[in-house]
Amino acid sequence: MTQDFSNLPFRPCVGIALFNDEGKVFVGERIDTPGAWQMPQGGIDDGEDIKVAFYREMVEEIGTDKADILRIMDRPLRYTLPPHLLGKLWNGQYGGQEQTWVAARFTGTESDIVIHTGHNGADPEFKAWKWVSFDDILDLIVPFKRDTYRAVIAAFSDIANA
Repeated sequence: MTQDFSNLPFRPCVGIALFNDEGKVFVGERIDTPGAWQMPQGGIDDGEDIKVAFYREMVEEIGTDKADILRIMDRPLRYTLPPHLLGKLWNGQYGGQEQTWVAARFTGTESDIVIHTGHNGADPEFKAWKWVSFDDILDLIVPFKRDTYRAVIAAFSDIANA
């Protein structure tokens, strides 16, 4: 019997577009999916403010909260998981993510970024990281997230080019 995943809710999530002083954005290569890069992102806890979630996820995923928030997207973006991942991620509770994206300027130094150690009890998510231009990011992202990333690029391109 095939399980029906069509009515699964979307997981509330914060996405982080972290820019350096050169207008490049942070991406990490996922530990569980070699060759798959993404900007940091993570679930928003029940009742958690988006800014609190942003800083918590920064610490959990890259080991630092040294950033100043520049802008929060005015509408969340959704993506649906591809069929081969439905029922496998997030204990099968969600059919995708509804992400509120936050653009921020990194205020630390590269030595502040620590990806190989879990923080706040979280497991590490990235095995490598780098700064990339928005123009190059889509080639690094898994196909099912590309539409979301196109919208993020459109929303924050002025920050990248400032």
